[in-house]
Amino acid sequence: METGSVTTPFGQRRMTLGMLASQKAASELKADQSVDKWKIYRALCEAKPLLGVTDRALAVLNALLSFYPKNVLSEENGLVVFPSNIQLSLRSHGMAEQTVRRHLAVLVETGLIIRKDSPNGKRYARRVKEGEIGEAFGFSLAPLIVRAEEIESLAAEVAAERLHVQRLREQLSLSRRDVGKLIETAMEEDLEGDWETTFVHFRELVDAVPRTPTAEEVATALGEMQKLREDITNRLESLLKAKKMSGNPAPNERHIHNSNPDSNLDSEPACETKQGEDSAFQMEPPMVAMGTNKRRDGSDRSRGESRAGNDNLGLKSFPLGLVLQACPDMASYGPGGSIANWRDMMAAAVVVRGMLGVSGSAYEDACNTMGPENAATVMACILERGGHINSAGAYLRDLTRRAERGEFSIGPMLMALVRTRGGGTRQAG
Repeated sequence: METGSVTTPFGQRRMTLGMLASQKAASELKADQSVDKWKIYRALCEAKPLLGVTDRALAVLNALLSFYPKNVLSEENGLVVFPSNIQLSLRSHGMAEQTVRRHLAVLVETGLIIRKDSPNGKRYARRVKEGEIGEAFGFSLAPLIVRAEEIESLAAEVAAERLHVQRLREQLSLSRRDVGKLIETAMEEDLEGDWETTFVHFRELVDAVPRTPTAEEVATALGEMQKLREDITNRLESLLKAKKMSGNPAPNERHIHNSNPDSNLDSEPACETKQGEDSAFQMEPPMVAMGTNKRRDGSDRSRGESRAGNDNLGLKSFPLGLVLQACPDMASYGPGGSIANWRDMMAAAVVVRGMLGVSGSAYEDACNTMGPENAATVMACILERGGHINSAGAYLRDLTRRAERGEFSIGPMLMALVRTRGGGTRQAG
């Protein structure tokens, strides 16, 4: 029997108790035991995290198995292969010989193969008169047969863990999608509540999930996300219930439209967006619930009065962190190449205004109408989608006119940019 006695490594290599244990286990191999070499190799690839072997070590093992003449490993056919390091390197996709030797040592230390060194350390086989191999020196594959059940059990454990993580990640993706869309709806409908802070908390939960999370990390993130979804759902249901009890005919406001038949903003060629632009970024439809500058007698407020009553426009500032997340390119134009506060943001907006060819009067009108912070936010959005806008100045003037009439909201624009950058759909991991 080839593995019936203890063999020690050649040269300065040390003998270890682990190597002795592997040889002892291999010596108990029964004559009728066998295993498909490629089936056990696939199980090894599956169970490698628990066995402590790397993919490159498995590549060397794959090369060793390719030198075994049969598909079934059994003692009857011999279990020792004796390729040179040069041949192993060629069958390991050109891996350097030093690297091959290092990974062979890893396979020996993990007990997947056994060294059977010759007196001079060379690998070869002696053949008997009939041409069959009598004694071979190289690497014994007997541990793969002895440990077949253990390896397959570990592979099944890894597969079950992976399936568990996959299901948790699917649930997390669904919860994340629900939360993102619910917050987006609340912001677009301008519902009561601090939805910007809620969105920032939502993004913190998403960003906290590592690229390759464990099952415990995914489960923790899923619990937090489900809790946030439940909280948002309860808030929205309370708002709907209060709205129904008030009897306010607000739903009918969706049918209110601009009574000026001569107004046709879509016909202004200077404000058209280029082909391929995200439709969610295009100018929003009128949002009457956000406020209007029409008097009861049907006459428009004067330009000066509209600017003086800026608080009645319904435009609210968004957190700086949310703006920079939606428009990260803006940070490059801040003082020192970064933006730490709103003062830096407004300074960067002035630089971007000049770069995009927006006139000083157009930006001043935007600041007077929307407020300096919102005007800077709009400039950041225009910069982010500058490749899809023909005329930044005309586009800004048109948004300013819409803001004066209460027909413009910054929230949907920011959310569209967040979606474009994968902020609401990125996978966990």
